[in-house]
Amino acid sequence: MSDTTTPDLTHAEIEALADHPGSFWQLVTATQADLDGFDHVNNAVYLKWLDACVWAHTRLLGLDEKTCMDMERGMAAVRHEIDYIASARLGDQVAVFNWIVSNDGRLRCSRRFQMVRLSDRKTILRAKTDYVSTNLTNGRPVKMPEVFKTKYAVMLPEAAAD
Repeated sequence: MSDTTTPDLTHAEIEALADHPGSFWQLVTATQADLDGFDHVNNAVYLKWLDACVWAHTRLLGLDEKTCMDMERGMAAVRHEIDYIASARLGDQVAVFNWIVSNDGRLRCSRRFQMVRLSDRKTILRAKTDYVSTNLTNGRPVKMPEVFKTKYAVMLPEAAAD
């Protein structure tokens, strides 16, 4: 959940656009720098927006960069699956929703995403990202610390996300 709202839609109306309840979300607005040669948001920008949403959620959970660096632990993306459904264009405001859908309490967790263009309330992207608990000093997978097990609790079970 984000505290940001748009003048056209209330907080509750934006949340109602999500595929599933209980998401964390934030709003982004497409800028000129986000566009490709066809005047659409470039596909790499969508991945940047997904990552920004994850970091905003992670910080809200109390696991900011400094905390993770102090523990020498972080969750590293190891796989992205992105379905591009429609395009965003200059000035479009987009809600980026995410849910933690799995956490094995040992090494792996996954998130699902949805992006909705607010002007017409159309879903423009769905994605899934898999993460592995990583030692930030040497880059190797490592058993997740206890705080990752509790803070990265499942918000929506994987089976419910399908």
